[in-house]
Amino acid sequence: MPEISDKVRVRAPGLRWIRRGAGFAPWWVAPEADRKAGYRPKTAKLSRWANDPMMLAKRCDALWADVLEWRSSRMVGRFRFDGSLRSLVTAYSTHPMSNFHKLRPASRGVYLHYLGQIEKEIGSRTVGDVSGLDLKEWHVRWSSDGRHLAASNMCRAVLLAVVAFGVEARLAGCAELAVSLRAANRNLPNPKRRESVITAEQVVALRAAAHADKRPSSALAYALVYETTMRLWDVILGMQWEDIDANLVMRHVPSKTSTKTGLAITYPLTRAPMVVEELVFAGAIRLEQANGIDRYVLADRPVGPMVVCEGTGRPYLASSFREQWRKDRNAAGVPANVWARDLRASGITEGRASGVSTDDAAKVAGHASTKTTAAVYDRATLEAAERFADARAAYRKLKAAK
Repeated sequence: MPEISDKVRVRAPGLRWIRRGAGFAPWWVAPEADRKAGYRPKTAKLSRWANDPMMLAKRCDALWADVLEWRSSRMVGRFRFDGSLRSLVTAYSTHPMSNFHKLRPASRGVYLHYLGQIEKEIGSRTVGDVSGLDLKEWHVRWSSDGRHLAASNMCRAVLLAVVAFGVEARLAGCAELAVSLRAANRNLPNPKRRESVITAEQVVALRAAAHADKRPSSALAYALVYETTMRLWDVILGMQWEDIDANLVMRHVPSKTSTKTGLAITYPLTRAPMVVEELVFAGAIRLEQANGIDRYVLADRPVGPMVVCEGTGRPYLASSFREQWRKDRNAAGVPANVWARDLRASGITEGRASGVSTDDAAKVAGHASTKTTAAVYDRATLEAAERFADARAAYRKLKAAK
């Protein structure tokens, strides 16, 4: 049994570190109330993930999701609230009318993790006995004394969502608690906006590092996010070859708008030089001549996801992509405080630095809110994307000439 150091221990719903010989082994233990009510398995051995904190947390989250699903199946036709935060968490995560069920899959996974943390740490507290002063105290613990503000911010947001459901359901004490928590939350520090910017030259180096490691899929992902300013997870989990038409114009509905406005991001890939280079390398497009004009066309009509892991032939797991990003970042000499999701913001920053209007940048990034007919919106967005791409290309040439 390998000895587990404190450095690799993680916190996750139901996770327990139990001494075994000279070291500690991770076990998942179902909540006592659920065990007594008949939930199985009562425990799960997690030793195989002892030295992989990310997979260990993911496994605990999956087991916790199973507990919530089991609770939900037992609560059909019933609504039980005993005044505790634990029962409020259960109601929020299982009631069919809860907004929890409207969360996107990626967001739901995050919420499940923090719901487990809330139930474990403060679930025994009674709604009527909690105040904003408690939230300030919990913030200190959740943020590790101010070192991890983002973690505290997310945990507080989930708690507020839980209490807001209680207000909707008119559960005793929730309306007063919501007012108190919001008042305290306004005075708590939030994480600073990220300011890391990735340059076009660094993206070239990142792509080269991915190719050197025989992972052209990663290089394509970096190019797509930086050039088109799509969200990273939409590129590696949602982008399909069917999103690209015969003229190499990409139209993709991001996950963030798919359940709301349904608006698509539009971008002419022929004006995204890094993407063109990666698609040529992959043999996905070819250069042909028509009426004396050279243009790129799709080599065939591929289907399915654009970015797939070379090892599995399937879209990347988030944890796997992060691991490959860290490897490429180190090889390319990019600072360790730069994240893969900074690629999108950096692409927008380059566009603004090249003189692109805020309106064009907003359209390309999918931030437009004006509702017009689909045809007018598509045309306006494509024209904005063309101006956005042309300005960035000119800006790169100007920088290279200096």
